[in-house]
Amino acid sequence: MASITVRKLEDDVKKRLRLRAALNGNSMEEEARQILSTAVNDPAVPSKGLGTAIHNLFKPFGGLELELPPRDAMREPPKFE
Repeated sequence: MASITVRKLEDDVKKRLRLRAALNGNSMEEEARQILSTAVNDPAVPSKGLGTAIHNLFKPFGGLELELPPRDAMREPPKFE
């Protein structure tokens, strides 16, 4: 098994890690192992794209039909002489 050393850990982070470990009945080392394992096992890529997430968020509100304005004939392009 590999070992790592974490330097420059803020005192407040260490204190919260110690409290979290105590609440879970773990040593600080075991708690850090569990946190790291959980963090690296989470998929880095979202399971769906942003467009799909937005669509699913607003889907319960129903759709919206917009009336498209009629198209006019194209104008003459400018002449650069």
